Parts: sequence; C-alpha cells; structure tokens
Amino acid sequence: MYDLIIIGAGAAGLTCAYTANGFKKKVLLLDKGLPGGTCTWSGCIPSKALINIGKDIHTAKKYSPSINIDTTKIMNDVRGVIKEIYSHESPEILKNDGITFKQGESIKLIDPKTVQIDGVDYQGKNIIVSTGTSPFIPPLEGLEKVNYLTNQNLFKLEKLPKSIIILGGGAIGVEMAQCLNRLGTEVHLIERAPRILIRENEELVDILSQTLIKEGVNIYVNTNTISVKQDNKIITLDIEINKEKKKIQAEALLVSVGRVPNVKNLGLDELGLKYNSKGIEVDKYLITNINNIYSVGDVTGPYQFSHMANYQGILTVKNIFLPIKKKTDYSNISWCTFTSPELASRGLPNLNKKETKIYSYGRNQSERTMTKKDDIFEMRVETGYKKEILEVKLLAERAGEIISSFQIAATNHVTLDKFSSVIFPHPSYSEILGNLGKKAYVDKLLENPIIKMFIK
Repeated sequence: MYDLIIIGAGAAGLTCAYTANGFKKKVLLLDKGLPGGTCTWSGCIPSKALINIGKDIHTAKKYSPSINIDTTKIMNDVRGVIKEIYSHESPEILKNDGITFKQGESIKLIDPKTVQIDGVDYQGKNIIVSTGTSPFIPPLEGLEKVNYLTNQNLFKLEKLPKSIIILGGGAIGVEMAQCLNRLGTEVHLIERAPRILIRENEELVDILSQTLIKEGVNIYVNTNTISVKQDNKIITLDIEINKEKKKIQAEALLVSVGRVPNVKNLGLDELGLKYNSKGIEVDKYLITNINNIYSVGDVTGPYQFSHMANYQGILTVKNIFLPIKKKTDYSNISWCTFTSPELASRGLPNLNKKETKIYSYGRNQSERTMTKKDDIFEMRVETGYKKEILEVKLLAERAGEIISSFQIAATNHVTLDKFSSVIFPHPSYSEILGNLGKKAYVDKLLENPIIKMFIK
C-alpha cells in the first residue's frame, strides 16, 4: 500500500509528490498524460517563452523596423523550452528520485483508499486529486465546425497565422494578443465585458489597453458574439457592439474564455465525493467530504495559478503527515499578467478602508524607469494604520519581480516604513521600494503623538 496516491501530475501533483517523497513516504503519481500538466505543456512555460521572444523582437523593431521574423523557428524555440523544462520532471527523473509514476487512459476512484488506472487497482492510505482544468468552450453557433485553437494546441503550431481572432480578454487572451501582434500577426481581441482584465485595477488596465492599441492590437469590448464559420482558410466571426453588427475575419481563432475543472470520469459521483461547477469542494484544510481524500490546484481553486497549486500542495502534504494541521490562508496571494508592461497584484481587497493610506509612485519618480524610452511605471500601495502592507497594484516592466519584495515583507509582517532602512542598488527598480518606505517612515513619525508635540 502506498502512503499517498496522487491523481494528476501537473504543478500541484508534482509538488505533492516531491514534498511527500521528502518525508520518505511511498508515493504513486498518476496521469493520463506526461508529467508537467498545463503549466509545462500549454500554459506558463510556452506562453512566457513566446512572450519573451515577442518582447525582444518588439524592442529590435524600434531600431531596425525592417527586421525579418521566422515564426517557424520561433515556435521550434518555444518547444525547445518545453523540452528543457520537461527534462527535469520526466518519468525517468521521477523514478530516479524515488517516485513511482504511471500513465494511463482511464483513472478513477474506486473507494476511499483505492484508485484504478487502466483496470489495475492501487491502494493508498491517502489520496490527493489534482487533475487541473481544461479550456471552457462556449456554446457559440458554428464553433463546432471551426478548427479553433486553445492553449492546448496553440503552441503546437508549426508557424504563426497572419491574422487571429482571440475570444476572451482575460490574462491568457491579453498576453497572447500583445505577443502575437508583436510577432507580426494581425490581432482582434474580443471581450464581452466593458473592458479587458475586468478583475484588475480599472485605472491601470486603461493604461495597458492604450498600450496594446498603440502597438496595433484591435480591441473590442462590450461585445456579443453571435456566430462563427470557416470557409477554407478564413474564419468569420459575427459580433454585435452597441446594437451594431460587425464581421471580423482572420486565419485563426483562439478560444480563451475561461476554464472548467477536470472532474469527469474520475468516479466522483459513484464515490459520493462532492464537487460543483467551480471544482471539487474542500474545507480550509483542503479535505473533501471524504476524510482521507484531498484536492489541490486548479481543480479545486479558488485561485488558478501554478504558484497557488504549489502552496496548496505543500500545505496538504504537511497536513497529511505532520501532527500540526494548518488552514489555507490566501490573504497574501499574488499574481501577474505578463504583458509589457506587466500587471501585478498582491493581497486581497481591504473591505475596511478606515485608517488606510495609498502610496502612489509614477515613472517620473524613478531614474531607472527613465533610462528606458517609453517605459511605464504606475504603482499603488495600500497600507494599514501601522503601515502594514495590504494591497499592491503595479503596472511596470518586471512587475512580477518587483511585487515579490512586497510579498516577502507582507507575508513576514514587515511594514512598508521598514524599507526606508534598506540600501538598494542605484539605479534599479527595487530602489522604488526604498523611496516608498521613506515616505511611509516620515508619515509614521508625523502620526506619532509624541513627535506631534515637538513639531507644533
């Protein structure tokens, strides 16, 4: 019998496997595909590889507008990155590290301690379900007759299309819209909401939207999609904007309008394991309604990020094998949309706005940002009464890296004013944290009752 059986070898499953393996536990990892999951094969890794290439070409075009782009070579390079990442998590690597991996077409739960793969039963003291999500395919008239793309097959293209329609203005859609446009593809980005990235800070999204439009991305918001059809190599999408009907044509169609949890054909209904449209239901310890079965990662949410899957995976395995149990805490969540500039956030919305202060920082306040032409830098940092870091919103190059410093500070209860004593390199993006810290330090002094007595 295994100490732990894990269904799903994506970011969450691999983290669970290696954490349990570190505790010297006997681990069985199962998946219908190869290890790595969405992140390695069709998500984080290939998208960022393509984005990086697009960014390099965009910069080069500023100084050499006639540069030639070979998208066949570009896509080969992207797949090369996938191959490199996979080489660190292949079945051979897992075996060498002491983790048993099995791949099969059919995987399902038989009872609370039994998992079946291709007709063979395996017993485990504990089971973790980390099967991830798949692209949501909307009920759009004619879509079933169109050779559309999703993130699952986009990076398998031999070369990029000359034009593309992207359905969905979320992170995936927006990232790919800018990236493909920079690589020479005519892009039409379609969003039904009043703006793209609807859950992000409106002011910062407006700045980002104007950047994309300036670069050549065609953005349509408040859009109702009516139908789609394909005639030879041309795809035609019928839309309606403000009661005005319009046709958009392109060589390709990318569907990125959300994700659905992978819960089908797992034996959940037969076992009585509860789930809903958002995923498998768990408590604050990530335990399902069956005591020794847990669920982590995108299939359970509430935040579909690889780093959140890693957090949940480590927490769950520690709760399984260690005597002290910990609840999930999402107050220090962070995320980043890897556009250019990047749009990053940390912390959950602060519902109690009393005694909070927002510190803002712009491009003209940073010498480092001014060294790069057309660089954008907009930051909003919300602090509490004691200058504790609450929410951070940042639109900037390397925002995902910069915001990590706020993550470290907030997670370890370091207040913003403490940054004032840190000596940062000059000129650097990180230096901005020190400047914000100095502002917070002065404010904290002036708010001190004793100091107030001396400056009256």
